[in-house]
Amino acid sequence: KLVRLDPHQICPASRRETTFISLCRGATLQRLSGSVPTRTGWFLEQRNFLISGCIEPSHTAAMRKKERAERVMERLNAQYPETPVPLDHNDSFTLLIAVLLSAQCTDKKVNEVTPDLFRIGPDPVSMASVDESEILAAIRQLGLAKTKAKNVRRLAQLLLERHDGEVPASFEELEALPGVGHKTASVVMAQAFGVPAFPVDTHIHRLAQRWGLSRGESVVQTERDLKALFPREEWNRLHLQIIFWGREFCSARGCDGRTCSMCRELYPNRRNPVVTRKA
Repeated sequence: KLVRLDPHQICPASRRETTFISLCRGATLQRLSGSVPTRTGWFLEQRNFLISGCIEPSHTAAMRKKERAERVMERLNAQYPETPVPLDHNDSFTLLIAVLLSAQCTDKKVNEVTPDLFRIGPDPVSMASVDESEILAAIRQLGLAKTKAKNVRRLAQLLLERHDGEVPASFEELEALPGVGHKTASVVMAQAFGVPAFPVDTHIHRLAQRWGLSRGESVVQTERDLKALFPREEWNRLHLQIIFWGREFCSARGCDGRTCSMCRELYPNRRNPVVTRKA
């Protein structure tokens, strides 16, 4: 049966005069003067439309974001079935140290200095006994090297004093260690202990905005948004996959939200570059 509807029946005049509706399967919609092709829904203006079938309430914005998240996960799983931790390490202690050193540095640079560092301090006992100047000499080419050398030695000492030389498996205890923030703790919890976490670095913060998964008001908010969108059991793998994609295809300078294949697929009609908030 063909039914004539006015958009104001769906979107009251007291609200905006345009809205989105979703059509149930098998329903069709026609403008009185012609058809209205679209892929995700039907855009109603202040005109009458002919609708055959039935309509369902509009949740288009939320559904579109969820659909983008599902597509992102599908493509990333296909592109990166394996997700090795990019920082070289031998155990939870060396992983903790490597992540601490990676602040404002590339993983590649960290991997260049850690062999010498772990040679003189492979565990908390050894690292705590190494003079700070030796640690500094091993990591001098990293940014903030002096502060990091101090934190590395003091962290090793605190592991001995508070945790019997073991890396604690809790966010609270990790974040109480010098040089360890929430992102570092999240990486260790996820990769050393398998606890679901979603560490947000600059790549993830940037791509979440370009892909319309978060407004990027802060790193904390981006983490909340991504956790709400993706299944908990996927967090640990997904955060690495997004990093890999950001480095390979959607870098800060190499893509502006319109260049890489993911951005083009998620936003095929995007005209302007995406200006992202920094982490």
